[in-house]
Amino acid sequence: MQNMVYLDNNATTAVAPEVLEAMLPFFETQWGNPSSLHTFGSGTKRHIDEAREKVAALLGTADPSEIIFTSCGSESNNMALLGAASAIGGTPHVLTSQVEHSAVLGPCNKLEKDGCRVDRVPVDGVGYLDLNVLSEALTESNGPLLASFMWANNETGMIFPIAELAEKIHEAGGVLHTDAVQATGKLSINVQDVPVDMLSISGHKLHAPKGVGALYVRRGTRLDPLMLGGHQERARRAGTENVPYIVGLGKACELALERLEADTCREAQQRDRLESGILATCKGAVVNGVPACRLPNTTNISFEHLEGEGTLLMLDDIGVCVSTGAACESGSIEASHVLKAMNVPRSQMQGAIRFSVGRYTTEADIDYVLEQLPSIIERQRVLSPHLSD
Repeated sequence: MQNMVYLDNNATTAVAPEVLEAMLPFFETQWGNPSSLHTFGSGTKRHIDEAREKVAALLGTADPSEIIFTSCGSESNNMALLGAASAIGGTPHVLTSQVEHSAVLGPCNKLEKDGCRVDRVPVDGVGYLDLNVLSEALTESNGPLLASFMWANNETGMIFPIAELAEKIHEAGGVLHTDAVQATGKLSINVQDVPVDMLSISGHKLHAPKGVGALYVRRGTRLDPLMLGGHQERARRAGTENVPYIVGLGKACELALERLEADTCREAQQRDRLESGILATCKGAVVNGVPACRLPNTTNISFEHLEGEGTLLMLDDIGVCVSTGAACESGSIEASHVLKAMNVPRSQMQGAIRFSVGRYTTEADIDYVLEQLPSIIERQRVLSPHLSD
């Protein structure tokens, strides 16, 4: 068996060597508290400011003062939704989609329990947002409006029309947050061209470590803090800053901006070669989503009448890391809520596998999967009972 082939970059990415190198001094020699008055501690604040500038630069025209550092994308999403709802006051009308990450669906569910009206806009069979339903919901809205729509879907890679959504939400007097965790570093983002009010980032999706994220908050957007008790982040998020991880996120954003065009072009070519090879050699393979509107690194492929978990485990046995479109809960396989919302037939839904290439994916990795996968699928068809619609 060859070395590990990692095709699960939408789940997490390897920390870039340059990022690790940038972080190390803040563990070894520059470990002071940025809030300290003495030079040893306060000297680290400059590095936080530099990281903030690098994150802002990745978002095009963002001002560094509009960046709040958090612990992860989930915290950023919670801060955006719960903090904005608190600042708006009362029970705002909340709009989101049926295919959001649980880090958005969870806060929306809480707001609904707290008395807010929450409308979850459906998608069609390939993952396009139903803009007609959205327009109807906006027409019926008669109070403060808070919306959250992902920039790109983590399972299928489908990209939402965020610029159009921003226009519609703002015309209705609302505030728009976007979960850009999967899009950041894979798509060109400029918050002037796409005027979202808030935008979430997760470090470990773009070669920074787990445990750091950011929330962009456009100047003038009202947001109550969720964490209280300190002056950090302009009093928007209390707690001593995680200096090494913030520096790492800044370096990762700097690298992403420098390499965006080259990385996305190469990843799209690898993704397309992998996808076309699978479709040509694996009977019953079907792509979920459409090529023209997906992240460049992502393909979600269903293998009809198979269980995705079995395929994943067989791939794992030969050193290939991917994700399945189903989650195991209480001993039973629960199909992906994203594929359910797309009305993917059950015969395809249970066999979905997400392949997501990344910066360190090689052509040899693609060759290996294309060489091994057809026989795995054939073995699965012999071993697995067929599913019915």
